[in-house]
Amino acid sequence: MNRLLLSLLLTAPALAFAAPSSQVAWTPEQLNFVKAGNAQKGRDLAAPCASCHGDIGISATPAFPSLAGQLPTYVFKQLQDYADASRDNPIMTGIAKGLSKQDMADLAAWFASLPPPPAAFVSADLKQAKTLVTQGDNERLLVPCEVCHGNDGQGQKLDIPALGGQQAEYLSATLTAFKDGSRHNDVYGKMRLIAKTLTEKEIEALGVYYQNMK
Repeated sequence: MNRLLLSLLLTAPALAFAAPSSQVAWTPEQLNFVKAGNAQKGRDLAAPCASCHGDIGISATPAFPSLAGQLPTYVFKQLQDYADASRDNPIMTGIAKGLSKQDMADLAAWFASLPPPPAAFVSADLKQAKTLVTQGDNERLLVPCEVCHGNDGQGQKLDIPALGGQQAEYLSATLTAFKDGSRHNDVYGKMRLIAKTLTEKEIEALGVYYQNMK
């Protein structure tokens, strides 16, 4: 009950003051379209992606996210957001603009079919990060991260990504981008509201926490 109340308190300001930050509408037809993506065609399309995201969707460079095992709806949405400038990136914007919606669905299906990245354990004091993930912070009206991203970082359908095993540096950079507003394709500004309450130390620790997650 407390988690539900906190979730409502957190969401209410966003619903009141923020507009949708993506052109993707998750209608049944859209969901079925993404679900029907062809992974084998996606594999062929993904060949140029390997230089940044790895041959099997696991990036070797902290600046780029691993995509293996990511939810297809999330990958599809991000590609759409890059294409219509809801999300900014000088590399990905140009790539996404060259893809059809079918290409995006096929790529999403391919990356979703791959085994997720393994945990890359880094020794660190992560007690505070674990508290944020599993308990949240009542004083800051922060719901636990696992309410949306799952207790093992698996994410949820639609626009909530899997985080387990992701590059720590990339996750921390993403939270920082939400915090300073340079990334703004979170629907109704939910992640921006959360990130603004986090300290730099917490952001760094959360990145390591999820990278360590099996």
